[in-house]
Amino acid sequence: MPIIKIETIIHAPIERCFLLSTSIDLHKLSTSQTKEQAIAGVTQGLIGLNETVTWRAKHFGLWHKLKVKITAYDAPYFFVDEMLEGTFSHMKHKHEFKFIDGRTVMNDTFDFSSPMGFIGKIVDHLILEKYMTRFVIERNQTLKEFAESDRWKEILSL
Repeated sequence: MPIIKIETIIHAPIERCFLLSTSIDLHKLSTSQTKEQAIAGVTQGLIGLNETVTWRAKHFGLWHKLKVKITAYDAPYFFVDEMLEGTFSHMKHKHEFKFIDGRTVMNDTFDFSSPMGFIGKIVDHLILEKYMTRFVIERNQTLKEFAESDRWKEILSL
């Protein structure tokens, strides 16, 4: 099982970063390259503990659905979303936030595995690990751009 770890430094308050990270609307904006849409559960606004969202997105030229549930939540420090249904055989994404020296340190730990045993493991290591790393980095870059500018006001009303 690949485990992707990404650290993103954001020059913005921890609360803003946390809320932007739980925003369905910002997620849709940050994943426009895959035409990602929330089609069930929480489909706009902020998602919270024990809530679900089902995403529909195009990856590798094919449409995929992924239903996730927020299984842990302690604002503004962390939340976890886990796959309930989808293409992966397992997927767990931890989002952790710390405020250090006037900036937010956002740490993502993305743990996943593909179905199909040995073949799935090969696909994970040769293709999906790099693809998913890039996907999370691009999403985080959008979050960073919104958090560090006045654009966060387009998403949140703090």
